[in-house]
Amino acid sequence: MGISIVTGSNRGIGLELCRQLQQRGRAVVAVCRSASAELEALGVRIEAGIDVSDEAGITRLVEALGAEPIELLLHNAGILERVELEQLDADSIRRQFEINALAPLRLTHALLDQLGAGSKLAIVTSLMGSMADNGSGGSYGYRMSKAALNAAGVSLARDLASRGVAVAILHPGMVRTEMTGFRGIPVEESARGMLERIDALDPESSGTFRHADGRELPW
Repeated sequence: MGISIVTGSNRGIGLELCRQLQQRGRAVVAVCRSASAELEALGVRIEAGIDVSDEAGITRLVEALGAEPIELLLHNAGILERVELEQLDADSIRRQFEINALAPLRLTHALLDQLGAGSKLAIVTSLMGSMADNGSGGSYGYRMSKAALNAAGVSLARDLASRGVAVAILHPGMVRTEMTGFRGIPVEESARGMLERIDALDPESSGTFRHADGRELPW
């Protein structure tokens, strides 16, 4: 059994994913920029001081992990900054692309040699990245970055298939966290649903876009 890596692990969905994976007996590696008291209380291995949008941060993480095989690489780190047409902020859009879309791809590339047959890659994205579901417009940086992340997830599913690695592209639902103003479903329910989707992941379902409750979602 290899390690289970969770990025953005110090609070919210990432923290709960670490908790539930630990309860399953997994060897959890919690990756974050700064650890929280709640994360430290779990007793999992913590790799703090890691900014996954920064090349130096990725290099430090790769060095810390060594050659340990990876059972699950779960890309959860992300940011949401409201960008509307009337107050367009190009710097915010770029920042969201770097963290939400490019960082998971760069980290996967950096850890490629540790992903082998049976490894799973999971991407926490958002239905806000769906063009078919966009009925309200706005939120340019978040929508664009999550749509780009979805595209990367599909390509990763295709490119990693020959290695025996399956890819889950997951919408957690509207979850009661700081990012959503504490509106939505309990974080425990969302994390449990996503882990169930990862459990069920196989070569046939690799690269599909699914809600935590199991529904297949439109691109």
